[in-house]
Amino acid sequence: MTIRVLIADDQALVRTGFRMIVDAEDDLQVVGEAADGAEALDLAARTDPDVVLMDIRMPRMDGVAATKQLSGPKVIILTTFNLDEYVIEALRAGASGFLLKDTPPEDLVDAIRVVAAGDALLAPSVTRQLLDRVAGSLPQAYLAPPAGLGQLTDRELEVLRLMARGLSNAEIATELYVSETTVKTHVGRVLMKLDLRDRVQAVVLAYESGLVQPGGQ
Repeated sequence: MTIRVLIADDQALVRTGFRMIVDAEDDLQVVGEAADGAEALDLAARTDPDVVLMDIRMPRMDGVAATKQLSGPKVIILTTFNLDEYVIEALRAGASGFLLKDTPPEDLVDAIRVVAAGDALLAPSVTRQLLDRVAGSLPQAYLAPPAGLGQLTDRELEVLRLMARGLSNAEIATELYVSETTVKTHVGRVLMKLDLRDRVQAVVLAYESGLVQPGGQ
């Protein structure tokens, strides 16, 4: 199956470079290019992409605002800066991960495939490092806990905390003395009850709700 990709970046040279990389792969196809977030939304509605490569800073409408309005395709945020408060806002808005613009071509195409398959692009430990660095300065950090948090069982809350600490499913299984299959089931229920797209958003929520504090456990 061909993975349909939309590229949104205000620099034509960047879009051209990404198009060449993506179209060189047999299983990937660029279905459109947008110069800003508003154009990306319009093209997404018309081309039905599976993945959007979204620049975070664009005129007229930036990548965060556009990501909030996209409900179908998975979004990979593109940024020049490794640790950027806008990246957190984009993850909160529903992005499945982020990449630096100087990411090697092979990593870019691998990322597109990972996200298209429904997985989060960031390892939880990387997400935690990112949040630890900037979460304290976010104006929307530490929001009131979402209603769904009260629906989690004690074990599911424990799993969510361990996810936010950066543990993989295998490491969580070891920590809780259960099978990895059981952990996957708990993770799935956490995402479903909290109406989250993926593991990255679960980690963001754990920080926002105060389950995990920046710099601590």
